[in-house]
Amino acid sequence: MKLILTLATIVVLALVPSGLLLAQNDPFLGTWKLNPAKCKFTAGAPPKEETFTVQLVGDHDQMTANGTAADGSAISLKFEVPAKGGVGKILAGPFDGISAKMIDENAMKTSYMKGGKEIRTNQTTVSKDGKTMRVTIKGTDAQGKPAAGVLVFEKQ
Repeated sequence: MKLILTLATIVVLALVPSGLLLAQNDPFLGTWKLNPAKCKFTAGAPPKEETFTVQLVGDHDQMTANGTAADGSAISLKFEVPAKGGVGKILAGPFDGISAKMIDENAMKTSYMKGGKEIRTNQTTVSKDGKTMRVTIKGTDAQGKPAAGVLVFEKQ
């Protein structure tokens, strides 16, 4: 019994640090705040303010966005996607489907669906120093209005 307990303790101690190391190596994890002055849109308008949080939940990145849109309406979106990319699920918000594809360790492409049709893509890139995140948007918003531009977030 002592041997089993000792082996179980060794396994746990070996796995916990490796999980923490993997989480520390994910540049998307953390809380990001929009810098509206650095945003540039060619269609639609950037939010007035937004906070974007990414946390690791099991083997999925869970993402939450809250803020105020350009028209004063509330922004509220929560979803999760596999940390290595793939089909995810919308937990709250105006979209009904989502998938993500890792481009490299600092970049991913996310596709949002509504009514079974892709309506928007975001290409998200975290700077090498991990302090800035740029999101390039193409497509429409959840109301079907054109949306195109770049959002710039800073790590908190």
